[in-house]
Amino acid sequence: MSTARTDAEQVELANTALYEAMERGDTAAMDRLWLDDSGTEVSCVHPGWPVLRGRSEVLRSYALIMASTDYIQFFLTDVEIAVVGDTALVTCTENILSGAPSETEGELGPLVGQLVVATNVFRRVGDGWKVWSHHGSPVLAGREDEEEDDSSEPGA
Repeated sequence: MSTARTDAEQVELANTALYEAMERGDTAAMDRLWLDDSGTEVSCVHPGWPVLRGRSEVLRSYALIMASTDYIQFFLTDVEIAVVGDTALVTCTENILSGAPSETEGELGPLVGQLVVATNVFRRVGDGWKVWSHHGSPVLAGREDEEEDDSSEPGA
């Protein structure tokens, strides 16, 4: 097995761990997953948010999201991994199912689905991979279908 294949598998595991930490609301795991190098600034763009820079600001944002989300599950599709030296790039589609608090205590509120395309950049640190940057952009579902439908209507 080639080194590149082994690296890609390790990056895939690190990428999966990122989403699993979110699903569990595990801030300690999130802390371990992100790059902690005083010479390298991490960054994160959550869908609809401005760029967050700096490890403490990024980790604080995840803690806030996890604290205000009762349920979240990620189904990753279209996962592509590229590794060059000590840097890896993962692109994927996050198929997200989440739920907010219900008006009735102890129950889950309505579930909402969302599509986000994401780019995760990892950097090799020792024998593992750490998240260097995350960028998520919402997918505006249905736009192509709506445009096609409009043009096929009589008089369009």
